[in-house]
Amino acid sequence: MAPEGVSPDRAPVDAAALRAAYAEAMQHTNALTDVISTDQFSAEYPERPDWAIGPFARDETLTFRLDRQWNDPTGIGWRSDSIFNPTLIEREDELHMFYRASPRKESTSSRIGHAVRRDGEWTDSPANPIVYPTLANETLGCEDPKIYAVDGRYVLFYNAIWRTDTGEVACDIMLAVSDDLAHWDKRGLAVPYEVSQLWAKGAVVPRDAAGNAVRIGGDYLMFLSEGCGGRPMVGRSDDLVSWRFEEHPYLDLSALGGSLHEVACAVADGPDLVLDFFYADRNGDFAAAQALYSPDDPFHQLDVHRGGSLAWGGLQKLGDEWAFAQGWDAPASSREMYFYRSTGRATR
Repeated sequence: MAPEGVSPDRAPVDAAALRAAYAEAMQHTNALTDVISTDQFSAEYPERPDWAIGPFARDETLTFRLDRQWNDPTGIGWRSDSIFNPTLIEREDELHMFYRASPRKESTSSRIGHAVRRDGEWTDSPANPIVYPTLANETLGCEDPKIYAVDGRYVLFYNAIWRTDTGEVACDIMLAVSDDLAHWDKRGLAVPYEVSQLWAKGAVVPRDAAGNAVRIGGDYLMFLSEGCGGRPMVGRSDDLVSWRFEEHPYLDLSALGGSLHEVACAVADGPDLVLDFFYADRNGDFAAAQALYSPDDPFHQLDVHRGGSLAWGGLQKLGDEWAFAQGWDAPASSREMYFYRSTGRATR
């Protein structure tokens, strides 16, 4: 909660509120998310169209294990026992991974860490956490990084979670910028409150196989899918930092049935633009799917097919195969991140 008259994205975080948030997170449990598995979303389905990306199989050689507890710059004794929802990007001969670490699987009170793979070995950054609560609107955590390369630098979007004066949980999309993937400068809100209405998720920007943001129709696009008062909002930007937003329907689930939860990522691959998304199917169960567009007409859906990655940080090509990472399937309290490679789509 920010002081009266001060916007929560500009007020400093309060240590007592951080301690309360951490204590609450330590009690977290959820029967649905406690058993969530990557395999239930990326499984193979019959009659898979050529444009769809996947299915995916685990590559054990890339597994990352976090075997230490980070120093806690907030001073509240914070610790993690689960890592998940990462984003990947390659830089020269290094694979960089930014990931969410939480006191409990899918709990709040999260922080964001950074690890680098060089010469076949992972090294967790000694500077971790690289993003942690410093502002009032980050009191309940910093979550789910998404990173994009643009014009020789990098832009990182993340969710900031906080509680309003009325006790409601709010979610902001924040951004930070870096020239080297190691040092980050927080720039504040990416989606203003008049657009988010105190809840926005997404920050899904089409990116190519190397993690570069791709212009669509001359602009970078951001697909928002959860919040914003129930309106399907799309952002436009020239630099990934300054955004303008408009209401624009872009996804039709009538062929699948059910309702949208959140778009996970967008892949710009030659003549295809593919949105990978999370939804509730006809039975109300968690499911993933992908939708096809042309980059020349990014709001006119051409096809949709069940099965996806739910790669919240974006799909990335490692060699000739699309890949992503996720920690949902790690045994309880074992902080492991597993990597998955596509098995059903030829290189385009």
